[in-house]
Amino acid sequence: MNALPLSLAGRTVFVAGGGSAGPGWSIGRAASVTYARLGARVCVADRDEASAAQTTALIRAENGIAQTFVGDVAVEADVARMFAQAREHFGDIDVLHHNVGIGKTGGPLDTDIKDFDAAHDVNVRSLLLTSRQVLPAMCERGRGAIVTISSVAGLRYLGYPHLSYCVTKAAVIHFTRMIAQQYAAQGIRANCVVPGLIDTPRIAHTVAKQFSPDSLDEARAARSRQVPLQRMGTAWDVAHACAFLASDAAAYVTGTELVVDGGLTGKYV
Repeated sequence: MNALPLSLAGRTVFVAGGGSAGPGWSIGRAASVTYARLGARVCVADRDEASAAQTTALIRAENGIAQTFVGDVAVEADVARMFAQAREHFGDIDVLHHNVGIGKTGGPLDTDIKDFDAAHDVNVRSLLLTSRQVLPAMCERGRGAIVTISSVAGLRYLGYPHLSYCVTKAAVIHFTRMIAQQYAAQGIRANCVVPGLIDTPRIAHTVAKQFSPDSLDEARAARSRQVPLQRMGTAWDVAHACAFLASDAAAYVTGTELVVDGGLTGKYV
């Protein structure tokens, strides 16, 4: 029996959204470190230079290989510049990890049009811009992997209105399916990781107030009680799923969603 090929040695991974919204482990930061631990050269891209640099420093502290790239993945010129710099440093990109996501709570009547458009630009338009940067070379080489991050909010209504985030994360799922089907014959795989209630720095800035406006600890406890496994997930839970999909261990997996939610969505079916 062959050993599980869970390695990215010799490969370059571009992580769009490799920083963190605050102190601690975001999904993008944990994924970046995980990729590096599997031997990849990691391009840590984020519009927050200090946060991206912190991720890069964490990787280098473990003797991993990483470089920081700063820009807004919703802006075409920034994307072109960052990928040109990444190719200059490391050559062609073997894995694109698309990890960005913003959104404000609110339904159709209280979501500002500008906020909705901003969520679409960051969450969906950026996937178009970044995938266009990697697909041509992947086609030439006959291999490549794209891993996108959606959310269970793109599958289910989770009890409070979060329209701009939910519908754009749903779009990410189908966008990924479209890439997978169109480019499978060229040896390119595309899969979407769908996290559930994950304890990352982002919750303090967005959804926690929906559960407890006065106490982050109470909000965490309330979110954990919703999950059949009785805990929120960690950024590492998601990062490990991403590592599987990015590696040759998932060589026959494409066009699908890997739900990492502790059983949450099954509970509400």
